[in-house]
Amino acid sequence: MQPVDVIIFDVGNVLYQWDIRNLYAKLIDDPAELDHFLGQVLTIEWHSQHDAGRLLSEMVAELTAEHPGHADLIGHYVPRWLETIPGPVPGMIDLAERLALMGYPIFGITNFGVEFWDMFRPTAPVFDLFRDIVVSGAEKLIKPDPAIYRLAIERFGIDPARALFIDDREDNIESAVACGLQGHVFRDVATLEAELVQRGVIENVTT
Repeated sequence: MQPVDVIIFDVGNVLYQWDIRNLYAKLIDDPAELDHFLGQVLTIEWHSQHDAGRLLSEMVAELTAEHPGHADLIGHYVPRWLETIPGPVPGMIDLAERLALMGYPIFGITNFGVEFWDMFRPTAPVFDLFRDIVVSGAEKLIKPDPAIYRLAIERFGIDPARALFIDDREDNIESAVACGLQGHVFRDVATLEAELVQRGVIENVTT
């Protein structure tokens, strides 16, 4: 394995849990109706437009026009969006803090809309430890587009061959590796810590 001098984190479902269902399960009691709403109306694909740089006002107006019978439910999405994030992924904030205290430069590459990032960032002081974070909505580039990794490598001023990128999606990791980064498909903190031990980044696994 190549040495690792730099750690780059994804945010959603790596450092912080994220699921639209966390909000709408509070608003829709019937499981079948909830599945229909999230599968056919307010979908991940629709949300991803914001990650790619679209304004929420435009998106919500369009979706409401397409599904006027769901206008009330759609109207909760922006003001209550922080409820889609129930909390950190267990163990991951401690690990990021530990790596920063050890002196590793840590960075972020995240698919995140600018307006939602502005809402979320003040709630997450761990990012004070990050040297820089590439936010897809700000750049209008979205993983797994190789362009977002090339931008990050240049902006961070790093040797990609000595940087480990941690993301929960295989396609994002495959694209990052094709751009010269090392990659880890995130599943849980124990598996990640074990790999960091194997790579010589940390000396022992903590629980």
